[in-house]
Amino acid sequence: MAASTSTWSKPWLLSAWQLLFMLLFPSVFSTFAVAYRPGDIVPMSRMGQYHSSRTVWHDLIGRHCPIFAVNREVLMPIPKPTGYTGADPYKISFQVGREKFLIPWLLVVNRKSTEVPMIEVELRYSGNDFHGVTAKVVDMPHHYVEIHPEIRKQFWDSQHWPKHILVRYTWKEHSDIDVASGFYVLFGSGLMLSFILSIYILQSSREKLERFVRETVVESNMPGEVIAKVE
Repeated sequence: MAASTSTWSKPWLLSAWQLLFMLLFPSVFSTFAVAYRPGDIVPMSRMGQYHSSRTVWHDLIGRHCPIFAVNREVLMPIPKPTGYTGADPYKISFQVGREKFLIPWLLVVNRKSTEVPMIEVELRYSGNDFHGVTAKVVDMPHHYVEIHPEIRKQFWDSQHWPKHILVRYTWKEHSDIDVASGFYVLFGSGLMLSFILSIYILQSSREKLERFVRETVVESNMPGEVIAKVE
């Protein structure tokens, strides 16, 4: 009698189960790759634009970056742009996280305001996942300027660079549940599971049928007993 074939000896079946696992848990691999823990530094890079010229992306050091799930304020240095004359606005943009969420251009110098600018950054997260970021430029609170008057003085001094801008990082926790996407994932996974199980059942049935045929052929070829005819 032929030995039964192990499920794991079928490469096609093993690959099918691996595919099913990836469909059932589509975010497992990406979660391992980009998951954060509270207190982790969230990488951040900055680009500047003055006139029609832009800098390349520059990575910020850890003390100027967001800290995952931690609200805080930092004084971020803004370097002097090449060819700066003070006549045109100076804008900066950021990329945040390993996901590289983009903060569009923020006007920080020559923004037609008598107040020192401050950047408010709102970061959205759920569990260990970083979902997105928004930012805007506002006036620095007066009480902060009163405590640190040198910031105002240095900011309006055209010869003093780098400028220092207060950046406030605020984390907002969200519990976003996409019901429609979850339904489609479960429905598709169910179809795939049914397909794989059908193939497995057909394969097992074929093997049993082949084994039955082989055994029947062997038994039919065995010499039978001679039965005498009695009259």
